[in-house]
Amino acid sequence: MEASAIANLSTQLSQQQTALEVGTAVTKKAIDAQAQVAANLVEALPDPGAQVLPSNLGNNINVTA
Repeated sequence: MEASAIANLSTQLSQQQTALEVGTAVTKKAIDAQAQVAANLVEALPDPGAQVLPSNLGNNINVTA
């Protein structure tokens, strides 16, 4: 192999490694952003125990047509 071919191969491998690292970093950022959105949605949900219905609801069933 010629020296220039070895240098070209080394450059290509280095560029591929850099592209892989950038892709991984972007993916991690996207996962972190989605995790934050999910956490915000969970925080926005109302407390299920906070809503108390009046005691008269659900005691009678209207069966007349």
